[in-house]
Formats: sequence, structure tokens, C-alpha cells
Amino acid sequence: MVRNSSIKVEKANIGEVPRIHKLVNSFAGRGEMLARPLSEIYENIRDFVVVRKGKRIVGCAALHVLWSDLAEIKSVAVDEEMQRQGVGNKLVTACLQDAADLGIETVFCLTYKPKFFEKLGLKEVEKMTLPQKIWTECYRCSKFPNCDETAMTIKIVNK
Repeated sequence: MVRNSSIKVEKANIGEVPRIHKLVNSFAGRGEMLARPLSEIYENIRDFVVVRKGKRIVGCAALHVLWSDLAEIKSVAVDEEMQRQGVGNKLVTACLQDAADLGIETVFCLTYKPKFFEKLGLKEVEKMTLPQKIWTECYRCSKFPNCDETAMTIKIVNK
């Protein structure tokens, strides 16, 4: 596995929304994640972090706060030519740090790639143990109500 120490995670800006949308929905089109409408990305642009290669977005992720003690990591997408270079790790780590900085106690994700998130400290949990509010976007999924994603959580140690 190649590790690129020059990978820099930064907050996304409004002009990058169409590129984030294209990246996320390229994976959603293959059934690997939930599609995101352009309007939703605009509305939640402050949740997103990105990795850029020049002007190109090669990775993105979002931390969405649901309650005082709960946030979700979502829309983790890395351009195929940049995978296995540490981009995804850096994106998720940045989201976890953001959660810690905000004082969030628990972060969760719903994923088809549990081994990836496991390496970053998240543990598989039964979906039904998560609060009902996590299902607010699921109605848009073609697999609803028969979700086949893996639910994972991590407790954040706040100092």
C-alpha cells in the first residue's frame, strides 16, 4: 500500500459542489453508496472535506451532526486512480477529528466497506441499536426497507 504524506484534507467550498456530486454519484450509480442530490450537497457543503489533486476533487467525505452526541460519516468517495494511497483514511480521520473537536460522543456510518472502517477503529453494530433518526435518508434508497449496509460506530474520547 502506497502512503502519500502530502495528502491534504481541506474544507470543501461551494464551487466544488458539482465535482463532489459527480464523484459521489459515480459510486452510487454502481450501488456502492447512497446517491446525493445536488441540492443536498449544496445545503450541507459545510459538512464536507475534500482532497484535491490540482483543481480536481479526488476524494470527499462528510460529517453530519444529528444530535448533541451523534454524528454520521457519509459520502466517503475516492477517485479510483487514487485508491489505496491513504486518501480515504485521511478523509475519515479528519471527520473523526472534527467530531472530537465538536464534542460529539458517537460517530456512526452505514457502509458496504466495513473492513475499511474497521481499520480506523469503527466497530460493527446491529442497525436496530442506532437511534431512529439515522433512517431519515433511507427512504431514497432503492433497497429500503431491506438495507444491506453494515452499521458501524466509534466512541470518541473527548478531552
